[in-house]
Amino acid sequence: MATRIDFKRYRKVRRFVTRTFLHFLWWDVLLAYRPLSGFRRPPVERWRLVARRYRGLAGEMGGVLIKLGQFLSVRVDLLPSEVLQELSGLQDEAPPERLADIVRLVEEDFGRPLTAIFARFDPEPVGSASLAQVHRARLPTGEEVVVKVLRPGIDLLVETDLAAAGLAIRLLQVFKQVRRRVDLRRLIEEFRRTTQNELDLAAEGKNAERFAADFAKDARVYVPRVYWEYSARRTMTLEDVGFLKISDLAGLERAGIDRRELARVIYRIYMQQIFVHHFVHADPHPGNLFVRPLPGPAEPPFGPGDPVPFLAGRGFQVVFVDFGMVAVIPPRLRSALREYVIALGTRDAARLVQAYASAGVLLPGADLTRLEEMHRSLFERFWGVRIGHMRDVALSEAGYFFREYKDLLYEAPFQVQVDLLFTSRAVGLLAGLATTLDPEFDPWAETLPFAERLAKEELRDWRTWLTEGLAQFRRLTALPGRIEDFLTHAERGEIAVQTALAPETRRALKHLERSAHRLTWSVIAAALLIGAVLLHVDVPREPWDRWFAGLALGAFLWGTLTKR
Repeated sequence: MATRIDFKRYRKVRRFVTRTFLHFLWWDVLLAYRPLSGFRRPPVERWRLVARRYRGLAGEMGGVLIKLGQFLSVRVDLLPSEVLQELSGLQDEAPPERLADIVRLVEEDFGRPLTAIFARFDPEPVGSASLAQVHRARLPTGEEVVVKVLRPGIDLLVETDLAAAGLAIRLLQVFKQVRRRVDLRRLIEEFRRTTQNELDLAAEGKNAERFAADFAKDARVYVPRVYWEYSARRTMTLEDVGFLKISDLAGLERAGIDRRELARVIYRIYMQQIFVHHFVHADPHPGNLFVRPLPGPAEPPFGPGDPVPFLAGRGFQVVFVDFGMVAVIPPRLRSALREYVIALGTRDAARLVQAYASAGVLLPGADLTRLEEMHRSLFERFWGVRIGHMRDVALSEAGYFFREYKDLLYEAPFQVQVDLLFTSRAVGLLAGLATTLDPEFDPWAETLPFAERLAKEELRDWRTWLTEGLAQFRRLTALPGRIEDFLTHAERGEIAVQTALAPETRRALKHLERSAHRLTWSVIAAALLIGAVLLHVDVPREPWDRWFAGLALGAFLWGTLTKR
């Protein structure tokens, strides 16, 4: 059966996607060629206008568009501040639904009046997200709760936005460099699956309980209780945990909570999620994280919304909500990720590159030796740099890395692992959050003890030693047979030596090939243009001159825009 979508909404999003694609094609592809580069406008101003248009569209239409804008709005590690300023308002730009529509959905879910379900249901929402909104309520048993209700018609809206996202992916397939590095079909399938899972509130509740079980022995983490007896298909009732918002920096200061310690605690919690539990809360934007202040020796416990007096060094818990978007790291990638963090913490460039290879993020034929050299330089120049200064240092070091490793930078021998897409998204959001809490946060200092702990655990794990020992034993027993095969092939003259050009030589040959390609089509275009002029002089009333002129333009654009 064909998927139902809102065609009016789809056409509106499609216009934006197509316009942005053409903007990129004109300014960042066509005008990037050296003869035309003088006509380019500054990229920051151009993309600021694109971000402004996107913010207007997402604020008007909501849905998946707001979630994407929220993700981009905290990427301080990637985007310039001018673009972030345009997108930041999307954090709170999801207009609430009419109360009557929300009540109707809840009553349809439970098959009885709202007053028979809750003792109190606040008419004003306390949160209005892109896919759902939240109201405070009280159960008949007296517990204070929040009720999360999906927006009316959200299924149709999400399907429409996913169709528009599919269009954007298909446009990206035009570029060979993108196709080579990202399995675009799997990307859109993973994005679709994760987004649709956010509409399954029962799955979200189970995710919350799994996360709580993972951190049951960690006093730094708090997860709200799910009231299953008051939950249904489009409604989920949770313990009210509306304490201090993690973005309320002034409120944290007034309560005496150390923002620098909070940044460190959140970073450590995410290290545990990724490298130990392999189950990641993938949407850590400021609306999904709260801070629960803990009472001092002579203070009563605090409830949501209670005033919190100042107490220097006040204890706290990090509260996680909204488990609709989670990432499960597959077993095949877990050992590679452990290797990665150990190599990162111990500044072992060779081990880091091997972790890349094990995770499958390197393209075939990648120059491992050059990658090791580049990562040693990265460690030397970036180790100890505070996260808030990372982008400035990267800009200042850009000239050095371009001179020394331009072959790698041009080649970009990495490909995206779709299985790690939403984990990477969480890390990106976390980087922005940590920068907001503490611009002087040092991720290297926090990674080192964690990496050392993993390395010690690895040494104590007898299963690791047994597996490695068996692997070495198999290699040893196979060695005589392999030597005999080698000598047999040598006697028969069947040994072939495979060589590869150096990266710089490959780049030079590709450059010559592209130049010859452009020259050929330029000659063809010039010949067609001369023909058009002669035809215009000889037979001015016939359309042949215009046809030849059009062919000349087409040949020129083909030779300029296509790469061989």
